[in-house]
Amino acid sequence: MADLQKIVDDLSALTVLEAAELSKLLEEKWGVSAAAAVAVAAPAGGGAGAPAAEEKTEFDVILTGDGGKKINVIKEVRAITGLGLTEAKTLVESAPKAVKEGVNKDEAEKLKKQLEEAGATVELK
Repeated sequence: MADLQKIVDDLSALTVLEAAELSKLLEEKWGVSAAAAVAVAAPAGGGAGAPAAEEKTEFDVILTGDGGKKINVIKEVRAITGLGLTEAKTLVESAPKAVKEGVNKDEAEKLKKQLEEAGATVELK
C-alpha cells in the first residue's frame, strides 16, 4: 500500500498551477471530471430539490483576459495569490483560468474589482 502521509506531504508542496495540472491529468487518466463529481454529490446530500433552493455561498474568480494590460494584471494576480512571477505570468497567459476558488461572495466581488481595475476581464462562477 502507498504511504498515504507521504502523498499528503507531496500534494501539500504543490503550487496552484501544479495542482491544477495534476487535476487535469487525473481527469484524463480516470476519464472523470471533478466538476461532474461535485454536481453529482450535491443532490445526494441535500435531498430532492434542496440544492436548487440554496443560495450559492462559494465562488470562483475566473480571469478571462488581460485587457491588453498584462503587466498590471500579472502584478495584481501575484498580490492576490502569492504566486511567483513566472507562475503568475503563466496563469495570466493561460486565461481563462481560476485565480481563486471557493471564496465567499464579498471576497469574490473584491477580487473581481481589483483585477478589473488592473485592466483584466473577470467573471465569477
